[in-house]
Amino acid sequence: MEINLNDKKFKSLSNSSNGEVSDSTIFHYHQKNKMIWAEYSGGDILKGNLIGKIVKHSLEFSYQHLNQTLEIMTGKCKSRIELSESGKIQMFENWEWTCKDFSKGKSTLIEI
Repeated sequence: MEINLNDKKFKSLSNSSNGEVSDSTIFHYHQKNKMIWAEYSGGDILKGNLIGKIVKHSLEFSYQHLNQTLEIMTGKCKSRIELSESGKIQMFENWEWTCKDFSKGKSTLIEI
């Protein structure tokens, strides 16, 4: 599968309880060769961005956002990419905060 995330939008299907992304959060991805970046906002997140790279059928990136209480939150993530039965791109994410409690979590995003 050739990965092309350029100009694709995603929303959350699930997230760990210690995460701030919800089904109201929309991610808008961009891609140039193996480099990816995205803006995201919605729900508890006022504004966020991420930057990273494609490694085989996975993404590796760091992220930062400003939440509704004006905290700056940072983290890192590795996402496995698959196609759903309907042909939409899904991302199965393993993430970790690099601030506050440094806890870990899992989330799933789907193309919209």
